[in-house]
Amino acid sequence: MTTITEDALAIALLETKAFHHTPDSPVTFRSGIQSPVYIDNRRLIHHPAQWRCVVDGMRARIAESGLRFDVIAGIAVGGIPHSSALAYALGVPSVFVRKEAKGHGLQGRIDGGAVDGRQVLLIEDMITTGGSSLSGVAALRAAGATVTDCLSITSYDLEEAQQAFGNQKVQLWPLVSFNALLSAAVARGLLDDTARAQIGQWQRNPREWCGGHVT
Repeated sequence: MTTITEDALAIALLETKAFHHTPDSPVTFRSGIQSPVYIDNRRLIHHPAQWRCVVDGMRARIAESGLRFDVIAGIAVGGIPHSSALAYALGVPSVFVRKEAKGHGLQGRIDGGAVDGRQVLLIEDMITTGGSSLSGVAALRAAGATVTDCLSITSYDLEEAQQAFGNQKVQLWPLVSFNALLSAAVARGLLDDTARAQIGQWQRNPREWCGGHVT
């Protein structure tokens, strides 16, 4: 398989206009954190060439890292297209994990098939604090699966997420680091050095950041 560099993957994401810098209109994440930057990897599915690049990048990362698994699981909803595409490309079973149990049918959180006794690789589109991902890990483990790794397209690389994954003994594998994405954005004129420094300030203290400054 042809090696795909992290810079090439970052550029692919930027080409989909997934990167949004909005310091004057902060985005509020599910965790309650306000952010001057937002990465919308859901846009990938509308851009087949870039999406293929990312899926191929995932395949390469799996091979390079020696990850072993029987089933691929996507977190609803953002992780599902990518987990499904990856599972199809690799020829392995796929499931997805709902944020909460559905109120009809078998009323479970895991759809697609059984995971009991299986090693499961979790796929996410984006990691903020890791809350949604680790809720999925808990659901998979409760269903009898072994989950030790999570492969995400990108991550904000927050210390809170690193600690949360570490506490649950799950290794996080971001395909494109936040730093690489910011570097690519600067190179393409989407950010200047001042904006990048401000984003770095947010990243170091995300829960204290407010309206462009740390209180």
